[in-house]
Amino acid sequence: MADGAWSDWVGRTQEVEDLIGPGTAHAMAATLGSNGAARPDTGTSVPYPWIWAYFLEPADRREIGSDGHPKRGGFLPAIPNPRRMWAGSRCTFENHLRVGQRAKKTSTIQSIEEKDGRAGPMVFVTVVHEISANGALIMREEQDIVYIDIPEVFVPPPGKPVPPCEHVESFEIDPVLLFRYSALTFNGHRIHYDRPYTLDVEKYPGLVVHGPLQATLLYNLASRKFPDRTPASFAFRGVRPLFDFDEMTLNAREIEHNNVELFTANGDGAISMTARMEWAA
Repeated sequence: MADGAWSDWVGRTQEVEDLIGPGTAHAMAATLGSNGAARPDTGTSVPYPWIWAYFLEPADRREIGSDGHPKRGGFLPAIPNPRRMWAGSRCTFENHLRVGQRAKKTSTIQSIEEKDGRAGPMVFVTVVHEISANGALIMREEQDIVYIDIPEVFVPPPGKPVPPCEHVESFEIDPVLLFRYSALTFNGHRIHYDRPYTLDVEKYPGLVVHGPLQATLLYNLASRKFPDRTPASFAFRGVRPLFDFDEMTLNAREIEHNNVELFTANGDGAISMTARMEWAA
């Protein structure tokens, strides 16, 4: 199908408003591991990736597809390729979002592009999200969503080793973590919690670790290791799937201009996600 078939969807916009409540922030901290941190007070700054747990649009149960996602053809186009994945994002930060604020997310479909890849035909949809509060822009994100076919047999992309990094941490993955993150972000995609579906239908060898969860852990790693710096931008891209049976590591190294390059990797040292944090001057 030619790119022009989706041209009417480009430029489509929707808005969602939400209250940045303390309960969601506290639950996210507990899910990621906060060592018993207290419930965030009004005015507390929310880490930018936690924004993905707000501005949710719950679909009625009658409007859910067989994969657990909302049926296609709402805001996003009804692209027929059966597997949908969050491929990556590029985020820039302008102001802090704080507990207790009312905020708005404006989403616009920026582009739809068809490509041929190693896995066959792919359709990339790029959506721009702008988060604002009190008339000020908080965060701008360009999100890439990719639609592909489901293979008969899972064959992972070739493994690329993590380069030497100054900061390396292990992080234990388990099905409870994946379920709780799915619940917090209202992500019904069954590959993260339904093992029979994941193995039998989507042909993965295990439960899939969410891309935005990996990105959040990498963002948190950079923030912990460099607490005196202020994030200006953060970009990440999925390279190959990571599963609940993998021994995940979080890796970081400083690069030019004191910026940070980050990676998640499995127990064999193969990169799953790459990311880059740039700091404000």
